[in-house]
Amino acid sequence: MTEAEFDAKLAEVDRLLNDPEVRLDPERVWTLLAELSSAAAAPQPPMQPVSIRVLPLGG
Repeated sequence: MTEAEFDAKLAEVDRLLNDPEVRLDPERVWTLLAELSSAAAAPQPPMQPVSIRVLPLGG
């Protein structure tokens, strides 16, 4: 799941739970939460190594 898809599902959960004009659909909320949970638990691609140069303090 891409970050955009994750954000869209999270926004839908928020809307279902907090928008008074939207009828609460518990089954949809649980489905979305399960999808978000499995996506968050999925292994992430390794980060690319970076080089850091440490500069001396002072002048």
